[in-house]
Amino acid sequence: MADQPPTEQVANLHLDDVTGEMISKSELKKRQKQRERDAKKQEKAAAAPPKPAKKTNAEAEEKELTPNQYFEIRSRAISKLIETKDPYPYPHKFPRDYDLNNLVKEYGHLKSGEHDKSRILHVAGRIYNKRASGSKLLFYDIRGNNGVKAQIMCQAQEVREGAPAFEKQHDHIRRGDIIGVVGYAGRTAPKTKIEKGEEGELSIFATEVILLSPCLHQLPDEYYGFKDQEQRYRKRYLDLIMNPKTAQTYRTRTRIIKYIRSYLDNAGFEEVETPILNMIAGGATAKPFESHLNDYNMDVFLRIAPELPLKMLIVGEYDKVYEIGRLFRNEGADLTHNPEFTTCEFYEAYADFNDLMNRTEELVSGLVKQLTGSYVTSFTTQHGETYTVNWEAPWRRVQMIPALEEATGEKFPPGDQLHTDETREWLKGVMKKVNVVCPEPQTTARMLDRLTGEFIEETAVNPTFITEHPKIMSPLAKDHRSKAGLTERFEAFVCKKEIANAYTELNQPFEQRLRFEEQARQKAQGDDEAQMIDETFLNALEYGLPPTAGWGLGIDRLVMFLTNNYSIKEVLLFPFMNPEQKKKDVLVDGAEEPQVHVEGIPHK
Repeated sequence: MADQPPTEQVANLHLDDVTGEMISKSELKKRQKQRERDAKKQEKAAAAPPKPAKKTNAEAEEKELTPNQYFEIRSRAISKLIETKDPYPYPHKFPRDYDLNNLVKEYGHLKSGEHDKSRILHVAGRIYNKRASGSKLLFYDIRGNNGVKAQIMCQAQEVREGAPAFEKQHDHIRRGDIIGVVGYAGRTAPKTKIEKGEEGELSIFATEVILLSPCLHQLPDEYYGFKDQEQRYRKRYLDLIMNPKTAQTYRTRTRIIKYIRSYLDNAGFEEVETPILNMIAGGATAKPFESHLNDYNMDVFLRIAPELPLKMLIVGEYDKVYEIGRLFRNEGADLTHNPEFTTCEFYEAYADFNDLMNRTEELVSGLVKQLTGSYVTSFTTQHGETYTVNWEAPWRRVQMIPALEEATGEKFPPGDQLHTDETREWLKGVMKKVNVVCPEPQTTARMLDRLTGEFIEETAVNPTFITEHPKIMSPLAKDHRSKAGLTERFEAFVCKKEIANAYTELNQPFEQRLRFEEQARQKAQGDDEAQMIDETFLNALEYGLPPTAGWGLGIDRLVMFLTNNYSIKEVLLFPFMNPEQKKKDVLVDGAEEPQVHVEGIPHK
């Protein structure tokens, strides 16, 4: 069949008025019908009421914000609630009447899907997780009553009469907020668990949730947590929020102090308080903090030990006294030392250092047994070395001078010659021979201390008493009754660190004055930690101090060993920290030079 002429093809085309195209008749009709349908849809849509805007998930979007952005947005939202009081985000009171510690004990018998509506509970806590299952069902994981976890289940149909609407209760609540919950106990009944034969989660079924205190900052991510060591020490409140182990450490510390206090109370000791500010820094060999008392235009010192006033109380007819409190020493800081720290000191009339060794074993081993259920604990050092420690009595006892003679291969001068300049020069030779360094000033006491640390303390993993220190190292201890130049003193060591120091007290005022004068001589040689002459204490001795033994225990050090923390900052709620400074020393690749904390202060 021959093709139609071009004129006939054009004659069969029709103009599309909308597009201006020439198209076939059938295509034109098809387009016209589609346009009629589109026009009707538009008319119908125009007549219909406007659809509500799709609700966005504000909390999901907030997760993408930077901490500063989140803080600004959250602060504005809470400020608006403060203005409108709808609801007021900082109510004065919430009638919490139920302890979450009792939830499992009292309601653990409930089976999946069961509830106990006979009692309305008022609980409170901080939100650690918020989960939504649709718009009418929410779950909160909270911690309250000192860290007890509980799940809160919130359903729209459970909102009690008179309470705000479900959305109004929950829309402004975020992770980290502290909330009050009114509800009843029950157990959830998820199909997945029931199919596996497992019980649902014991929960509080909320009838009302009230914001008690909003958290304006983003909490650290649950997965990554809050692990930056420096920030944990500076923001202990956040550390306690995010790390249950931290809170457990400090609760263990509280239990340790309570046990010590209870032991001493039951043994007939009386707890007293002595001054923090002193005119003389005495009672220990340490460098003090200095201050100034404006009213009296007088320089004063923060106490380095409560020893002297406690012994004055024994002069004043107290038989047994003790004090638990803070001491302050202006020395170096490392993994085991902090400028302020906590000790327990007690003084017992008519006892000697042998009695106190027995009492130390009884007190500390009993404490460990009560705390852990065993006498054996483990401790891991900064370098990953793990010690297994047996605290059970009796403890090992090591005499200082014989042990040093064995370690150095040298026969030491008699005890009553240890204070001489000749002995000092001889000791310098011994130090050089055994390759032990003692920083200046190289006094005899400091060199003996260094040798003891190198050769005796290093062997003291299990509890060990190092006994019978030279007089030159012990200005307040009584002469040994049978060994001239030595004293009736011991130090208790665990994991190579000192935890306690005790001795039969020097109560002879003439000898005590001579000892103070020897300390003054050491201070003149450059030892800033040597003690001063305390005339008030000497006067008290002149009235008569009965035979007495005194004892001091480092609470922080003991807590470190019993909670397995190698840094003292982990057992102090608020350790002393350098002020935060701008990043100055930066490496080529942009990273800061890391600061490595190590154990050890010279001559300590």
